[in-house]
Amino acid sequence: MSRKRPALTSRRAAAAVTAALLVPLAACGGGDGGGSGKEGGGGDVKLTVLAASSLTDVFATAEKAYEKEHPGADITVSAAGSQELAAQVEQGSPADVLVTADTTTMEGLKAETGDPVVIARNRLVIATREGNPDGVKTLKDLADPKLKVVLADDTVPVGRYAKQVLDRQRITVKPVSKEANVRSVLSKVELGEADAGIVYRTDAATAAGKVDAVEIPDAQNAVASYPAATLKGSAHADAAAAFVQWLGGPEAQKILRDGGFQKP
Repeated sequence: MSRKRPALTSRRAAAAVTAALLVPLAACGGGDGGGSGKEGGGGDVKLTVLAASSLTDVFATAEKAYEKEHPGADITVSAAGSQELAAQVEQGSPADVLVTADTTTMEGLKAETGDPVVIARNRLVIATREGNPDGVKTLKDLADPKLKVVLADDTVPVGRYAKQVLDRQRITVKPVSKEANVRSVLSKVELGEADAGIVYRTDAATAAGKVDAVEIPDAQNAVASYPAATLKGSAHADAAAAFVQWLGGPEAQKILRDGGFQKP
């Protein structure tokens, strides 16, 4: 028995040393404040979300809903054309989550993002001046040289989608301008600076009473996908992941549906 006591004493000493070492580690906590609480979003944490322009209105609602559900969370949404958001990410602008209006832009940033998940889909419509005074009914009408048409630039997702649908129908349109994002296209029509433009269905809905929306048949239309992903440079990785997960959940999906977006 006397031989076992030194070993027991050694084990007790080792345990005491281990416990002493663990105390300061426990005091350090989780780091970003986003690793505890509901869905990993507990604690005071500020998240910057880079979102495609067409998400401006619906994300304003989502932001408030998320902050209400996650006390301490502070969401800042920065909306711009997807190509502008990509440039910000590539330049190292501090942000936590990215949501683009196409998968192409997101795929080009795979070295900077986590695994993307599509949270919504959208379709195109022709936006015309209120009352559609020029009688625009189809895509072919946009080829009328007397019509002032505005499109988004080909580097912008909605511009690429518009080009796809026009090219498939072999319709040549000569726009009076090409804009940096879908909201700029909508604004030109709304202000009467253009007679018509191709925008997302959801954007036209935000200007109801100011512009008319001419539906494009599904067989001629394009489907826009909206992927969301965390950014690897985020200082709040857990909270960013929780927000992306929330975007795919029932509350956020209801907000997106109410905003006119389609299910992913």
